[in-house]
Amino acid sequence: MKIAHTISEVREAIARRPVGLVPTMGFLHEGHLSLIDAARNAGAESIVVSIFVNPRQFGPSEDFERYPRDEARDRALLESRNVDLLFLPPVDVMYPPGALTAVTLGGVAKPLEGARRPGHFDGVATVVLKLFNIVQPDLAVFGRKDAQQCAVIDRMVRDLDVPVRLVFADTVRERDGLAMSSRNAYLSAEERKLAPALHRALRGGVEAVTHGIHDVAGVEHLMRKLMEETPEIDVDYLALVDPLTFEAPADFKRPLLVAGAVRLGRTRLIDNILIS
Repeated sequence: MKIAHTISEVREAIARRPVGLVPTMGFLHEGHLSLIDAARNAGAESIVVSIFVNPRQFGPSEDFERYPRDEARDRALLESRNVDLLFLPPVDVMYPPGALTAVTLGGVAKPLEGARRPGHFDGVATVVLKLFNIVQPDLAVFGRKDAQQCAVIDRMVRDLDVPVRLVFADTVRERDGLAMSSRNAYLSAEERKLAPALHRALRGGVEAVTHGIHDVAGVEHLMRKLMEETPEIDVDYLALVDPLTFEAPADFKRPLLVAGAVRLGRTRLIDNILIS
């Protein structure tokens, strides 16, 4: 596996085969590794993984400084998956002194996560667009666990005519349903036992819709009642939305998404399930 730290090194290293990009913030787990597999299954012959903890997508009171990092372990995992190139840029390569330009989003970036984390999706879109321009991949893979992020990137690519094919891979879960996430490392042993409650509440929302409860407020109330069974968890939101707009759905004839964000101790967990 080659390793690049600068933009010129990336461009020199990329083969002239179909390139798949997997952007990450590191501290890799099986969910990330599944994205590499998805890139290959989608036709990529050369795989580029980027690891960059992007300061622009963290709010002033969020966990940028303590976000988990383990470069040596990440490198070993990527080598075991036969990744061709690891892009490990320092902050001043991604954001050189004096850089002013950023992507500003509306629409799908405004509800739910966007409302609770102002500027988050602008930071995500800016770094992703820069990675697209640096690597110039044929396709890029993102995990559906961050469903609103997927919708934001899809909107950006279409609005700005970015020549990249997006692949959205299914969420990888622990055996008890908890969505895999680097931030799960923050959980204490006791918190880890409680964390699957979010997935159970979302499953309850899915079952309500599939059994004919076609009332947004009613489904959301049911999910909150299920979460109340685990009082140690504070609910940020539990919502039934249109997966394209992340607003309340106009009807129940198209795919829907149940999405939630909760706080367990110092850890914020997000998850979602698509109802197709």
